[in-house]
Amino acid sequence: MSRQRDLRRVDVVPGPVGVEALLDLLPEALAGDGPALAVAPAGDEPAAARARAAVLPDPAATVDDDIAVVLATSGSTGAPRGVLLPASALLASAEAALVTLVGGAAAWSLALPVTSVGGLQVLMRSLMSSTEPEVLPSVGGASRFTVAEFAAATWRLDPSLPGCTSIVPTQAAILLDDPEGLAALQAYDAVLLGGARTPPELLARLRAAHVVAVPTYGMTETCGGIVYDGVPLPGASFRIDEATGRIEVSGPMLARGYLGDDVATAEAFVDGWHRTPDAGRIVDGRLEVLGRLDDVVQVGGVNVAVTAVEDVLGPLCGGAVVLAEPDDRWGARLTAYVVRPGPGADVSDTEALGAAVIARLGRAAVPRAWVRIDAVPLLPNGKPDRAALRSLPRA
Repeated sequence: MSRQRDLRRVDVVPGPVGVEALLDLLPEALAGDGPALAVAPAGDEPAAARARAAVLPDPAATVDDDIAVVLATSGSTGAPRGVLLPASALLASAEAALVTLVGGAAAWSLALPVTSVGGLQVLMRSLMSSTEPEVLPSVGGASRFTVAEFAAATWRLDPSLPGCTSIVPTQAAILLDDPEGLAALQAYDAVLLGGARTPPELLARLRAAHVVAVPTYGMTETCGGIVYDGVPLPGASFRIDEATGRIEVSGPMLARGYLGDDVATAEAFVDGWHRTPDAGRIVDGRLEVLGRLDDVVQVGGVNVAVTAVEDVLGPLCGGAVVLAEPDDRWGARLTAYVVRPGPGADVSDTEALGAAVIARLGRAAVPRAWVRIDAVPLLPNGKPDRAALRSLPRA
């Protein structure tokens, strides 16, 4: 039987204070000199409470001695799970990222919550670089993310080291559309994009503006990004299950499994591979992520990828999320949640939006219901809050 260590819950308050408290505890947890850390957001929000329950369901819980952190999955499509992250996996991920991006140490700005794996890995890479990250005041939802605070953190970075940051596509879009934000983005040696799928148009605009944008693919179970711009990090591999189209990944960055859930662990981690919930394909040796397996639905006998519909609609109306539900007649019914183009304004004519979908994807991909929203609600890690969208009234 493996040696066990205590598990200490760390409720991270929003803002730099919470980041500093976690950063102080990480070295001992990684070295095995202190308890493993069950990291979750503080606060009364239901999502925070669910995350805390996932990372420490039992106050007397213990974990294997090599586990350093237990982190909750996003819970964007269901109840979050506590993911067991060994120190070796966290360190392997951080080292591979630094080597791939800049060949060694780097100075990082932190714009993501450290209760998600993207933010936690910024701390890991900073520790490996013997630096402290420049933390945005808004981190963890302490306040609204702004261009000014991102730019200020950027210009505070140590100029003697390569500069890196990790942001979600929504933040990148905000920065790109502002001259001050664009100048800050252009100053980085690498801008990691994760937490959600980067729309192809946004990536093209960033690169046309000479931003070193690096789209990443990964999840809590892989200690963050494990594939950068379609290429696996050193030591990692990917493959596609030919029968299902499922993406499977392997490497020293993999988690041990899920806290207190042996069944889910056995289903998701098989023979050194993590069976992700995503569909993909390999194009010219690079991984192309098509979306979640359950996001590819049949509408009237035609396969439709809802992320492809989002890619068409998003640039036309300031952002869009498409959700699918079972339909007795058609197999699935699509609902599009589209952002109004401005305060008090109405969204573009839905007939015109539908025509754009038909031109790119065919008639089966046209949403049958449209909901106008002022902004896409986001989870702390930057992913759309699909549960919140489903609760909205529909036309």
